[in-house]
Amino acid sequence: MRSDIEIARSVTPKPITEIAERAGLREDEIIPWGEYKAKVSLSAWNRLKTREDGKLILVTTINPTPEGEGKTTLTIGVAQALARLGKKALLGIREPSLGPMMGIKGGATGGGYSQVIPMEDINLHFTGDMHAITSAHNLLASLVDNHIHHGNRFNIDPRYIVFPRVLDISDRSLRHVVVGLGGPKNGVPHEVEFSITPASEIMAIVCLYQDIKDLKDRLSRIIVAYDYNDEPIYAKDLNAVGAMSVLLKDAIKPNLVQTIEGVPAFVHGGPFANIAHGASSLISTKLGLKLADYFVTEAGFGTDLGAEKFFNIVCRVGSLKPDASILVVSTRALKRHGGGSDLSALKKGLANLEKHMENLELFGVPYIVALNRFDGDKDSEIDVIEGFCNDRDVPFAVADVYAQGGEGGIELAGKLVDLLHNKRSRFRYLYDPDMHIKDKIEIVAKKIYGADRVVYTVTAEQDVRLAERIGLDNLPVCIA
Repeated sequence: MRSDIEIARSVTPKPITEIAERAGLREDEIIPWGEYKAKVSLSAWNRLKTREDGKLILVTTINPTPEGEGKTTLTIGVAQALARLGKKALLGIREPSLGPMMGIKGGATGGGYSQVIPMEDINLHFTGDMHAITSAHNLLASLVDNHIHHGNRFNIDPRYIVFPRVLDISDRSLRHVVVGLGGPKNGVPHEVEFSITPASEIMAIVCLYQDIKDLKDRLSRIIVAYDYNDEPIYAKDLNAVGAMSVLLKDAIKPNLVQTIEGVPAFVHGGPFANIAHGASSLISTKLGLKLADYFVTEAGFGTDLGAEKFFNIVCRVGSLKPDASILVVSTRALKRHGGGSDLSALKKGLANLEKHMENLELFGVPYIVALNRFDGDKDSEIDVIEGFCNDRDVPFAVADVYAQGGEGGIELAGKLVDLLHNKRSRFRYLYDPDMHIKDKIEIVAKKIYGADRVVYTVTAEQDVRLAERIGLDNLPVCIA
């Protein structure tokens, strides 16, 4: 089989104006970014926001291996399969980060015959969103240091600056550094950290905002430091919100591209699920639900990270109600969880699949287990997984969307449509945000992670008390 890049280059993409029309967008609602990419104007949302939502389908997985389980590939593939069945389908995935792109995991545009294109552009600089978020973030960080240098009217404690700098490259040497060296003209020496751009609080904000006012409100509430009396200093105190908003003026607009088979795709935002909430932008999801009968999106990592945060955080913020979920599994992951490489290990690894099934059932969302087929998978292994699902009355389908594109997901798409029509979602949150912080954490830890109890470090205890003191205790918990 040809490589991903060979396959991507063999396809002649359709003009982005044609893809926009297929999605249901007007010509004046897109801003072309070359011939095959576009930004979507927020005016589209204003036109469509009263329209009835389509079906929301979340793709998640069991605990993934370091190579990934093909969740993005399957998200793209099932959207293509739905389109082949004559359904109006759109999809939403996160933007790639250069850190993983240049590391072991690689790009985030799918693979084989289930890719979003132009693959090279999306995987590298795309429409500049990562750079805009990096710039807005580091502007705020620099304003903190400049404020201290120019008199420190707010009495910021340089030892208690909590807003790091960011860079979209994995540079180990910058994780913990000292800045401000070289004399009085260069600022006040203090320790700083560099994080990767997807870990930026501004990235999370871009992916959760619902309108411009909401964006600015969220930016204004960023805590950058504490003063010598342990009181928080906010971005609004430094008059940073206007400048950050201008830097983000294009980054907040959803990106429209296409799959190899010409299905419209939103690729917008990229928060990591092991740090932030791990889903593409809320604005693109809400827009996709207005445009499509079936909107397929993904959440990072497994049900215990991305899906839990999608349900408890993203759905709460956006008033979303998922209609179904696809739980991706692979034979290689089950074998790894079973501690070996044979059928016996795979059977032991089914305990991991069972726990992720239980997690989805906690939220009341109907789901189907999808085996993402890899070369070398044996029929005997697939039969064991299918039998395991059948014994629990859980729908199961094999998907080979990597090698066959949408055609390889027809069985999965058909069973998904049946599930959506025959089983109503009874979606519910796992906890009330007004509960005590420790109670919310305990619910997630015990019900989702399978923990017996929760033990807090001294620092964690201090953080809980701080959140209560400054009025952040009524928010959903996002566990990193």
